[in-house]
Amino acid sequence: MICNLIKFIMLCTLCTSCASSGFHAAPATPSNPIQISGTNQDVVWERVVDTIHTYKFTIARENKLDGRIETGYKVGSNLLEPWHGDSVGFDNRLESSLQSIRRRVFVSVTPIEGGYLLGIEAFKEIEDVHTQTSSAPGGATFQQELSLRRDLNLVQERSSTPGWIPLGRDPTLEQDILESLQVAFSQ
Repeated sequence: MICNLIKFIMLCTLCTSCASSGFHAAPATPSNPIQISGTNQDVVWERVVDTIHTYKFTIARENKLDGRIETGYKVGSNLLEPWHGDSVGFDNRLESSLQSIRRRVFVSVTPIEGGYLLGIEAFKEIEDVHTQTSSAPGGATFQQELSLRRDLNLVQERSSTPGWIPLGRDPTLEQDILESLQVAFSQ
């Protein structure tokens, strides 16, 4: 039984490593931002949005005039979710397996002579699990020993929602998205 569990974990690790690396043979790290050639802004914009969607991020806001795309938060994928591309590399997948991590991506599309500059900023946050709630279990029940009160709203809401602690930028995700964009615009 333990031997089968070890084999399963090793298989997941191998699949995760292969899925996150994409079977690349030591690619050159692209700079951030990258320059791509293109004359049609709509085609460039749609390829960028399609690339962001391959990482399973949802688009929260996009503004073509400002050249900004902002994604919503996405909970980090763990070791058993190799089809999600937001946790790049074994270390990030292991971290997302052991602790709640979420990421958000900002893309800038800046027109230049002969093409566009594409910049990626990925931010990572960890859940603050030590946030306390204000009400105890059973606080929403009516107690019989109290006299009749006019206040019918005895259920208290939480004083604050569970928080998130910023961990800064996620350079491995940024580089992986930039590599995907280079591939998308090289075709």
